Amino acid sequence: MSRIANRPLAIASGVTVNYQDRQLSVKGPKGELQMNVHEQVDLDMDGDTIQVKAAGAFLRKVPMLGTTHALIRNMLEGVTNGYRKQLNLVGVGYRAAVNNNVLEMSLGFSHPVNYPLPDGVTASITVNTKITLESIDKQLIGQVSAEIRKFRPPEPYKGKGILFEGERIRRKAGKSGKK
Repeated sequence: MSRIANRPLAIASGVTVNYQDRQLSVKGPKGELQMNVHEQVDLDMDGDTIQVKAAGAFLRKVPMLGTTHALIRNMLEGVTNGYRKQLNLVGVGYRAAVNNNVLEMSLGFSHPVNYPLPDGVTASITVNTKITLESIDKQLIGQVSAEIRKFRPPEPYKGKGILFEGERIRRKAGKSGKK
């Protein structure tokens, strides 16, 4: 059994949580998220806390307890504070712009790369080479940032590409000359 699931989750003020028919919905100042709860997991709601427990016949070992606990914690955090990821474009001529919920990037290809942002994710450009993504859904913002990074992953020889904020690329030495 997961020990993480033994800790109760605190519900912040201004957040409402509804749980019925295995459907959990969390509503807060930033928005609303919903999740289907696994059949082996049960939730006990006591005022301003949520406790994740094993359902009836599955009392011995339930691999989904820790996962469900983490997903609910991410939902509670998302509707109160939200999530933010920053991507840096490193390379000569690399730049980005946002037009009508479409991220337009110039990444050294012969054509611009357009990425339509899904509902629930907003992008802003502070400098031409910095993309800031914001969302209340941690899974969605991680997937969107990974899909954007896949257009031009960082390469180890010159260090060019799309990097997450704070990411360091392990550089390789180029070819040594003829000996």
